[in-house]
Amino acid sequence: MALTTERIIAILDDCLQAEFTFYDTAEPARRLEKLGGEDQRFVLDWVCRIASTNLELGYRFANMAPRVLEQMDYSLIEGWVLQAMGEYDRAGLRPALDALEDIELFMSQGRKRTAGCFLEENLGILSHFVQGLSGRSLKLAKARSTYTDTQTLFLPAVIAHLGERRQNFLLYKAKVTHLWAQARFGTFHPPLATLIQRYPDPERALAVFHALEVARLDARIARALPGLHREMRGLRDAFGEPDPDPAWRRLTEPLTLPDASAWDSLALLADALSLPLPAPVCYQGRLEPEAVAAVLEKRIPREKALFRYSLRELAEELDRAERDSAPEEKRDFRARVEPDDALPEGYYVEITLDGKPIAPPETVNRLVTSIVQDFGGIPDAYLTAAGPGEYDPRDFGEEERDPDGVWSSTYHEKGAFLYDEWDYRRRHYRKNWCVVRERSAPPVHDDFVARTLEKYGRLLIGIRKTFEALRDSDRRLKRQSFGEGVDIDAFVEAWSDAHLGVEMTDRLFTRLHKEERDMAVMFMVDMSGSTKGWVNEAERESLVLLAEALELLGDRYAIYGFTGMTRKRCDLFHVKDFHERYDEAVKARISGIAPGDYTRMGPAIRHLSEKLMKIDARGKLLITLSDGRPEDYHKDYRGVYGIEDTRQALREAHRYGIHPFCITIDEEGADYLPRMYGVANYVVIDDVALLPKKVAGIYRRLTAR
Repeated sequence: MALTTERIIAILDDCLQAEFTFYDTAEPARRLEKLGGEDQRFVLDWVCRIASTNLELGYRFANMAPRVLEQMDYSLIEGWVLQAMGEYDRAGLRPALDALEDIELFMSQGRKRTAGCFLEENLGILSHFVQGLSGRSLKLAKARSTYTDTQTLFLPAVIAHLGERRQNFLLYKAKVTHLWAQARFGTFHPPLATLIQRYPDPERALAVFHALEVARLDARIARALPGLHREMRGLRDAFGEPDPDPAWRRLTEPLTLPDASAWDSLALLADALSLPLPAPVCYQGRLEPEAVAAVLEKRIPREKALFRYSLRELAEELDRAERDSAPEEKRDFRARVEPDDALPEGYYVEITLDGKPIAPPETVNRLVTSIVQDFGGIPDAYLTAAGPGEYDPRDFGEEERDPDGVWSSTYHEKGAFLYDEWDYRRRHYRKNWCVVRERSAPPVHDDFVARTLEKYGRLLIGIRKTFEALRDSDRRLKRQSFGEGVDIDAFVEAWSDAHLGVEMTDRLFTRLHKEERDMAVMFMVDMSGSTKGWVNEAERESLVLLAEALELLGDRYAIYGFTGMTRKRCDLFHVKDFHERYDEAVKARISGIAPGDYTRMGPAIRHLSEKLMKIDARGKLLITLSDGRPEDYHKDYRGVYGIEDTRQALREAHRYGIHPFCITIDEEGADYLPRMYGVANYVVIDDVALLPKKVAGIYRRLTAR
């Protein structure tokens, strides 16, 4: 039902605060009165949402909306308005008004904005998709072109080549798959950066090699992911791409065989250069050998060091278990890679120590996967365990940014991390709104940790016993190539295969395997000013007890504190990262955790979620220790706004497979935590003195299988 002019005036007066701004709402109301009820509700809803950001923008939109509705549909108008609001956030009112006025420019980009698929909006889905594929864990990032350096898949910010958004999303998916296949199936095993330079026209040689690889990788994808390959074939049909000519198909036929490699593509390159180059397929992208070489230059020595260090740890663990090998005795490691289509990777890697197969932990298996992808196997040079003091895993952490560099010029330059913030009034994000910088928590070298261990000595004994029980659980693995028991199901199948004349598998055994927990936990510690006193001490004591227990349990964990003041200073304080040992430096940083300013939780959650995303683990937890609701210096973040932004940040974490949980001592926590975390994902401890005693038990319940 359409609204009357009087009713529209009343709504506009309220949204635009006409009593104080003296806007004349009668004229836009008369224009809106001529619209249908649905159009009226759409316009008035957006007037109120825009006015929550800026009243003048809202008033301009109210005047322009009837005319704009004749030119654009709802989705296009929404994009137009959001662009203007984004300009307001970035540059102020004048550029925002210019964006509103320049309707023609926006209309010229309309097809891209309505049918286009944006990487930013689909990053979570695509990240989950690529994580589900076998092989090395890969990151996604925006770039002007489509390529991979074998560590990151670079994709355009928007794809709008096809008329429907779903088709454009499928094109993203196809590009991701093709780039994954390059890394997974060894496109860069040959050192292309140097080999291609031997040809008279390196640029053309690289393009032809890429075309050969497209044929090989398409065949690989068709065998490994037939459903996805059909979708990719459908995209080529949608683009009207012709099939390669017969001569090219005959040349590339050997590349469609299951054992074809990039070296085979390279062997055909000379003949292929004499043929016309096929047109690039829609998901092809480009090859960047120099970018790959730069990544390999860092990754290969790092993974070699970590693998050799892991072999040393495995040997020492077996020595302790067997108690019959001298520590200085040299151990003989061997590795073999066998094809196995039944496994997601398509192959099976067996590592033996002194002729006996060993079962490496999951972290080592992931390292093996990455090494095999780079070399097609494990080089002999990797199979010598590291000597004492030869490597330290801490030497291979990521390069850190300089947080103080943020403020040397403009705040958004190197050293800062920019994050969107959810504005519930707009029902959209404020782009690049919050500035996060990392600092190291100032160390305090005192006896705090020792006093805590003495204070809770008896409690810690109980915690350790409980966590030992979690650590020592075993699981019986079936279909193993060696073990202490016979797998009856596998034996029956093998017996049947043998009678049918099929080669019998050797995976006929069961064995007990110490369960690899494979947990990664991020502790996010409230360092706001309200934690001063007993709360701060209880938080630090809890972290000490947790760290002592987790060192025994073997779960990977990190600790970061958070505080700040305004959106331009959201500080995160590094206490312990995942790769760091719980040593004296970490203990000093725990002791140095001190109250700061305010509690703008959204940026901290987003930043720490990104850190958790980079960790390969089956289970990922983000545990917040806090004493109150989200708030900041400016009142606009207090109340509903801060709660809704935090809730949205937690929902984003969920999409990345992270389970958030909150432990709070705020007695009013039940009023807002269900909205943020959900009814079962928080606990309120009404006595701050009980926090250290309860936090380990809460962690045990969260991570028990």
